[in-house]
Amino acid sequence: MTHPFLDLAPLGAAHFAAIEDRVARLLSTEQDVVIMQGEALLPLEGAIRGTAGPGTTALNVITGPYGQTFGDWLRDCGATVIDLAVPFHTAVTAAQVREAFAGHPSIDFVSLVHAEAATGNTNPVAEIGEVVREHGALFYLDAVASIGAEPVLPDAWGVDLCVIGAQKAMGGPAGVSAVSVSERAWARMTANPRAPRRSYLSLLDWKERWIDGGRKALLHAPAQLEMLALEACVERIEGEGLDAVMARHAAAAAATRAGALALGGGIEPYVYEAADAAPVATTLRTPPGVDASGLVARALAADPALPLAAGGGALAAEMIRVNHYGADASEQVVRSCLTALGAALAEQGLPGDTEGARRAVTEAWQ
Repeated sequence: MTHPFLDLAPLGAAHFAAIEDRVARLLSTEQDVVIMQGEALLPLEGAIRGTAGPGTTALNVITGPYGQTFGDWLRDCGATVIDLAVPFHTAVTAAQVREAFAGHPSIDFVSLVHAEAATGNTNPVAEIGEVVREHGALFYLDAVASIGAEPVLPDAWGVDLCVIGAQKAMGGPAGVSAVSVSERAWARMTANPRAPRRSYLSLLDWKERWIDGGRKALLHAPAQLEMLALEACVERIEGEGLDAVMARHAAAAAATRAGALALGGGIEPYVYEAADAAPVATTLRTPPGVDASGLVARALAADPALPLAAGGGALAAEMIRVNHYGADASEQVVRSCLTALGAALAEQGLPGDTEGARRAVTEAWQ
């Protein structure tokens, strides 16, 4: 008995390399791009463990939970870590990064999340990159949530390690990810005696056994279904046009924000300034005394397919996340999410102008 997912011809090295080339074009990068066979946490951790060690002084920017995780990894590598934490309802500024360098001139590594889907903020990477370049530090960027929703330009921004995943704005699979690596980052890894080797976390293995070998032989059997899904995902973006995909995500964010304000009922954007809000997902704050996880549960009871979630951890009590990414970056999905939230508010006896929210979504989308 055959099955289209099970009886596929093997994915050869040339096909694998061609998919890498398409991802490189998506990033507008001349750097080496390595596609790794796992969710984006794989290259995120591998890049830190490859470049950081006891001699590293790292500035770790925290604008959400992933920044906190990166600090833990850096400390585990033996690095000295200076955390720059800002409230999750805002974004870090280039001035704050410059101030951190002034206070700690030994900083030689900067870790930053571009867009924090978990908290709904996005950081000004281009401006921060200028500061990092001035000081010659290695620049590590988590662009997993931002790729496809807003510009991601590692070469133009001076990013040495740029990690992306396909599962959010790209509308693709979660089981495969990629990282662009600068020559400076490869040199740092090569000089790091603690960089993983002969390990699933090792970027150097890919460099030495794949890239330096002319991309002729893969390290191991590729995750074939995920690679083909990634290829289809990139092909779909190329067909729609990256600018159009990003515009659709920006419209979804603007419409969600406008619709939430029109809905009322005490619901308001979690990220105060629209300029700090990520196009990939919009976070909303519930009114005092209204549990966000309970409100989301009521909204999903009518339509479990809506891309609504409560915030993670302690944020579950006060934050709602509207995940308008990929195929869900559409006017209809945004309208449906706000309608469901309005109905959930009404169930709790709270006022909500659902019709006004719908009108605001339509007006903001145009």
